[in-house]
Amino acid sequence: MKAIILAAGLGSRIWPLTDSCPKALLKVGGQTILERMLTNIQDCGIKEVIFVLGYLNEKIESFVKENFPKLNAKFVMNDIYKQTNTAFSLMLAKELVQGSSFIKFDADVVFDIKILRKLIDSKYENCLCVDKNINLQEEEVKVIIGENNLVLEVSKSVSPKSAMGESIGIEKISSATANVLFEALETMMEKNSNRRKYYESTYETLISKDIPFYALDITGLNWVEIDTKEDLYKAQMIFL
Repeated sequence: MKAIILAAGLGSRIWPLTDSCPKALLKVGGQTILERMLTNIQDCGIKEVIFVLGYLNEKIESFVKENFPKLNAKFVMNDIYKQTNTAFSLMLAKELVQGSSFIKFDADVVFDIKILRKLIDSKYENCLCVDKNINLQEEEVKVIIGENNLVLEVSKSVSPKSAMGESIGIEKISSATANVLFEALETMMEKNSNRRKYYESTYETLISKDIPFYALDITGLNWVEIDTKEDLYKAQMIFL
């Protein structure tokens, strides 16, 4: 199994902290977000990590090479990161995935290693980590779940009243689904108007074609997605 870390974004909502520092290199509890993430990944036995970079890419690449010299790290550049979004960035990892199963991480998520262990051990081939104990707002990636934890919808546009939880930005994708996923991403990105879409829209495309995705309940385990200064403060309190 491989890991994909999407780390191309500007982190504009947390400026000026990201004026000269990519968000993944902000510190939480004495460690950078990326350091904690990579330590968790290695401790769970994943040895190959694909980084999709954009904003201040040299700083992230240098950090990884200096602090994780034994990691099998591969880097791909999203040269148009200012004009695109996470679906486009994920598509760029296709050639490096080469039909393997993978776990995809948003680079701004601080999380307890128990979440990753639970995801790897899960019987589900395709699953999203979902926290059900969340006060859902318009900004969150919300999930509607059917019987047997089957994901029916996953997007920011889902009504908070209908949703049963938030997808935290960490997912497991099987090798068979990976092939179909990247085909769907490439088809979507043929239209320039789709380049600002999130990767969850492709998950919904696959769900509509009866490729099952499941919700893995990680409620009660610690995680924070760092979008704002308030999120950073919250993470500092949790992960001290």
